[in-house]
Order: sequence, then structure tokens, then C-alpha cells
Amino acid sequence: MSVNQTTVADDVPAEDATTLAGEKKGRSGERTDMVGKALGLLVLLGDEPRGASAAEISRRAELPFSTTYRLLGSLTRDGFVDYEPDGRRYHLGLRIFQLGQRVSSYHGFAGTALPVLRRVTEQTGEATILSVRDGLHHLTVNKVDGPQIFRVTSDPGHLGSLSTTAVGKALVAFAEDSERERLLDELPLEALTEKSITDRQSFREEVEKVRRQGYAVMDEENEAGMRAVAVPLLNAQGHAFASLATAVPVFRLSLEALEAHVPLLQEAAAELAARLPQR
Repeated sequence: MSVNQTTVADDVPAEDATTLAGEKKGRSGERTDMVGKALGLLVLLGDEPRGASAAEISRRAELPFSTTYRLLGSLTRDGFVDYEPDGRRYHLGLRIFQLGQRVSSYHGFAGTALPVLRRVTEQTGEATILSVRDGLHHLTVNKVDGPQIFRVTSDPGHLGSLSTTAVGKALVAFAEDSERERLLDELPLEALTEKSITDRQSFREEVEKVRRQGYAVMDEENEAGMRAVAVPLLNAQGHAFASLATAVPVFRLSLEALEAHVPLLQEAAAELAARLPQR
């Protein structure tokens, strides 16, 4: 799992090259779990949709720069990571997407959910999104775009905020009681737009509102010019294992018109909950 020395010299910025040279001296006694560390880097990159430099990843992973750089080189070679030379930034690669699609298919989300999502989109004329919770984020597992030119950017594999999105709010609101309380206490409240909820008590009140009405809304809190409504997919215990949303640009539907789609989403969510594996 090594990178050609010429490549290292060519690609590493001068300050990082100095760090790399200094670290070589102390490498002989280092015991490593390279597989675990490589997987850790992939997880970190999954939290960086705009990518990150080797130095940034090294600091976040709390690994020596030399170790981080060699692992990134190997992951890039095998397609798990993409390297952007202009910005010297790394991103998750196509191989990760391919594996994720296989996992989704294996668990039934791809094949089973797609016809239902298509049917919802046919009736609403708008994008339909299926998400699950992945730690402190939501993960888009499937999406069907509407026939309109203006499309929603939350593609499969996208990691998004739990606090600023309709799908995220639904997942938090209908999580198990202890998990919901933990999220309410610990979830980072990101200010992605001027409408994002950043006050913890206000977010708690928002989550309680979602629980009372049975659905969540996002009105330009995650992205200016976009709004969405989402409902939970509930397991036998009444806890959300996924959420289903309709998303639209604000110029096309008012919030009231969007909320009129809730019964359709709830019907589709009940069908999916009965057919999908509940993890």
C-alpha cells in the first residue's frame, strides 16, 4: 500500500513535504491496522461533500501525515477515492457508490422502493426522496426526479443535515425515545441558511411539532429556494427506520400546497414499511 516517491514529491505541497520527510524517521516501530485506518479515512471523507486535503484528513483522523497520504494513494488507485489535482482535494470515489448501490439493492431499498417512488412522483410531478439515518446525518438511498427542468440535488449517496431537512427532522422525531433525546442534546445545529434552526430549544419544539402532526417540513432551512415535506417509515414499534419526502422549488408550490401531498406520502410510506427490511 505505497505511493511512488516521485508522485509524493510532485503532488504534496511544500509544507506537507517537510512534514512527510520528518515522519519517515519514526516509522520503523509503528504498529498499524491499515485496513481499519483506511476505512476510517473513507468515513471521514463521507462527511466532507466538498472534499478535503490530505493535511486536513490527517488532522481529523489523528494519523501521521505520511500514513494518511499513503492510504489515500492506495484508495485512489483502487477507485475508492478520487483526487482533484487543481484543488489538491480528495473525494469519495465511484467504487464507493457502486458498493453502496449493491448494499441498497441487497437490502431491498433499490428494487422494492423504486416503483413506489415513481408512482408518487407521477402523482405529484415533483421529486420523491427516500432517506435513512446514518449517525448524525441522513443518507439519501433513492430518489426519483420529477419531469420538471429544475431538479433536486440530493442524489443517492448524499449525506445531509438532520436538523435542516424534512427527512432529517422526521427521522429524529420518530427515533426511539432514548435515541431521540440523545440527538436533541448532541445534534450539531448547522446554520446552512438564514432560516436554519440553530437554537436547541427551538429545535426541540420543532421536533415535538413533527411528532404531533405526523410529518415534517423544510422551508428554505437547508437550501435557499427549496422546500420539502417528509413522513416517517415506521417499524412495528412505531419508530422511524427511513423517511420519505417530496421536494420542490419555492416558486412552484406554496407550503400549503406542498403539505397537501402528505396523505399520498403517508400511504406510500405505509406500503414501503410493509415491504422494506426494517433495520
